[in-house]
Amino acid sequence: MGATGNTSELQVDPQTQAVARIYADALLDAAPAGKVESLLEEFTSFVTEVLEKQPDFRTLLTSAMISRDEKLAVISRTVAPVASPTFADFLSVVAGHERLDLLTQILHETQRQHEIRTGRGRVQVVSAKALSPASQENIQRELAAKLPFQPVLETSVDPSLLGGLVIRVGDTVYDGSLRSRLKQLRDRLRQRSIHEIQSGRDRFSHSERD
Repeated sequence: MGATGNTSELQVDPQTQAVARIYADALLDAAPAGKVESLLEEFTSFVTEVLEKQPDFRTLLTSAMISRDEKLAVISRTVAPVASPTFADFLSVVAGHERLDLLTQILHETQRQHEIRTGRGRVQVVSAKALSPASQENIQRELAAKLPFQPVLETSVDPSLLGGLVIRVGDTVYDGSLRSRLKQLRDRLRQRSIHEIQSGRDRFSHSERD
């Protein structure tokens, strides 16, 4: 597969990502020994099961119309009694700096930094149809043999690829899709046609001069 440049449709604001990483590193550093995985699960559940499924509560925590003290009181009253002390303290710190609107970005950065710390890395795999578990295992095994880290696959489906795979590692995209191959074939045929037309014109021009 040929490498291409960064083709991600999601453009992350570098400043937002930098801020999110500060909180991500702080949370990972504050995690008690052996509790990082459970803390990440707790953070993930809070974002996916609470914030995403209860928009009114999310608005309460992220709205600029709600004061910082009110948000801290909400966390103390509703989250702290059922959360781990580490996560409750973390939310209070984020709220105190009025960054609760970045919780989703902070979660993603926390997951990414934890993977980096444990020798893993995310690899995005796009296919024309859903990959079977066996196919994913084969892809992961092949990538693990070629990459300097243990790959964590993020799979998605794009029927327009027709077949093959598009694999993104960091800022590099390896495009082995059938769509890409067909495009390359069309480009080569087009270039050949242009060359033949130009050669024919040159021969005709020479014959006229003769």
